[in-house]
Amino acid sequence: MMENIAMISAGAAALGLVIAFVLYQQVNKVKIDNDVVADITAEIRKGAMAFLFAEYRVLAVFCLAVGALLYVLNDLETSIAFFLGALASVGAGFSGMNAATAANGRTAMAAKADGQAGALAVSYNGGAVMGLSVGGLGLLGISLVAFWLGAGETDAEGGMNAISA
Repeated sequence: MMENIAMISAGAAALGLVIAFVLYQQVNKVKIDNDVVADITAEIRKGAMAFLFAEYRVLAVFCLAVGALLYVLNDLETSIAFFLGALASVGAGFSGMNAATAANGRTAMAAKADGQAGALAVSYNGGAVMGLSVGGLGLLGISLVAFWLGAGETDAEGGMNAISA
């Protein structure tokens, strides 16, 4: 069982990402049929994406510095794992922001059409995409790194290989 833990974890992560995608599709099924709401939604999305790009430009410099420092003070594998984690975080940020901005106007439309319950469902699904993206991408990343580094394999004495710095 332990020798398969990285693959089992990767499978659970993939399932979480599939569920996030399905929820994102459900959010996008709600049509925005009001031009004012559509314009506001588009502007919110535009502003949110501008914020993310500005934030990630600054974080890229920080990540390059930390990644280089990890390489010098530790090893290449640690540096690569750090960069993979940063990329997973960027992916989760973009998917979550896409879902959140898509859910904004659609929550208003659902409230108009279906009341509070409809609005809650749309907004909850939009938020769940972010949570599942963070969890799914994080677990997938650590699973792939564990698989890459041979976690769960046994050494010559029959002991488990551990991943540690």
